[in-house]
Amino acid sequence: MNIISRFSTALGITALVACALPLTLADALAADCPAGKTAAGATKPGPTEPSKVTDEVISSIDLGSSGAALGAAFEGRKIRLRRLVVQPGGIVPWHSHEMRPSNIYILSGTITEYRSTCSVPIEHGPGDVTAEYGPLSHWWKNNTKKPTVILSADLLSPGMNPDESM
Repeated sequence: MNIISRFSTALGITALVACALPLTLADALAADCPAGKTAAGATKPGPTEPSKVTDEVISSIDLGSSGAALGAAFEGRKIRLRRLVVQPGGIVPWHSHEMRPSNIYILSGTITEYRSTCSVPIEHGPGDVTAEYGPLSHWWKNNTKKPTVILSADLLSPGMNPDESM
């Protein structure tokens, strides 16, 4: 196996672990919503259009072509890393994670999440990590006077374009 093949396989495995880890930590991360406030359909759909937010794809990997070890199992799937900057009053619109698991990391600023599975808004600040997967829909709003910078790593289903926003 040459160095490029080994690197591609290692990169693919790293991508898989990065996306699968939240599934193994689900109970630990469930505290994002306060105890007693979780319920299916707790928050109704919010805004459907982005506002005052930039969404830059930093990198994407086609896992189907990442090497023989992963290729067949991940045919058509891609992993991508994005940088979102949400200005004061900005909105990341209502969207679902049923087919697109994601890890969110708040680099700077503060942002409020309105989650379908939580009856109260959830505040996220610098250093917070949120796992988004399964029957979860939500939207985000920057209710502060400073920009919020977010990194988003998500696993795209077959047919999803890595350049598609939110």
